[in-house]
Amino acid sequence: MTKGGAIGTKVHFKGKEDDFVIFVDDVKIANDYKNDKTIPLAHVVSAFKIFQTGGHGAQGELNEASHSTLDNEFGTHVAEDVIKQIIDKGTMQETQFPERSGTKNDSMGARSAH
Repeated sequence: MTKGGAIGTKVHFKGKEDDFVIFVDDVKIANDYKNDKTIPLAHVVSAFKIFQTGGHGAQGELNEASHSTLDNEFGTHVAEDVIKQIIDKGTMQETQFPERSGTKNDSMGARSAH
């Protein structure tokens, strides 16, 4: 049985010093949010976390951005305010997560070494 293989959407924002990424649940809702700020932000984002890639674009290693980094780039470290700016100014990219497979219980019967 395969696991994973889901499609995820991230929003990439190229800042002055670094690149930032957030994850959104649905491209359509995120695009609707750009024009209709009455949509709750919780319906748009997967998590209220902002990641930075160390200047490696949208494909770099994702590390959670520090408060000082966010303050320097966005003028605030309040997650909601930063996420709003990233959605408005960033570019959306859909990504396919890899599928993986494995056995359910390796301790069963002849599958395990005794």
